[in-house]
Amino acid sequence: MFYRSVIAAGAFAIGLTGSTIAMASDSAFFQSVAGKWRGPGEIVAGKYKGTKFVCDFEGGPSETAKVGLLLDGKCRVGMFTQKMSASINSDRGRYSGSFMDGGDGKGLDIVSGKISGNKIVVGLNRAKLDGAMVAHLTDQNQMNVTVSVEVQGTLVPVIGITLSRNSKVGSLRMDRR
Repeated sequence: MFYRSVIAAGAFAIGLTGSTIAMASDSAFFQSVAGKWRGPGEIVAGKYKGTKFVCDFEGGPSETAKVGLLLDGKCRVGMFTQKMSASINSDRGRYSGSFMDGGDGKGLDIVSGKISGNKIVVGLNRAKLDGAMVAHLTDQNQMNVTVSVEVQGTLVPVIGITLSRNSKVGSLRMDRR
């Protein structure tokens, strides 16, 4: 009985350590992408293929989660401007959030995710549409974002954006305890 208790306590501690490491890693990534970003993008597949646009975003801590990112901004095509927003939350390695007003509106739900080093991959869903968004920090002031949708079991890139940091943000605490 004693040995089972020790093994159970050890397994519990290892599980907590894994969650703590994931939370610290997630927090560090979200902190690294906080700030003002600007850059060009292009729709690379579908009905509007070839459409070029420019986006301006500002990222900061999530308002609804201990660890996460809230991104607000706009994208412009010619003289037309579209407001853009995203919320990505991490709770012990489980990801949730929304792009625009989520899957119940005209946007997408964030249903999964993983951060590995300087890259985040999140799963996207809206009704019967599944996809993914990959954001990769190529250095501290440059980020490439690709949005893909699943077509017959294969992820097909549909949007590509290259963002540059407009101004650095100092130390920004991303985890709210």
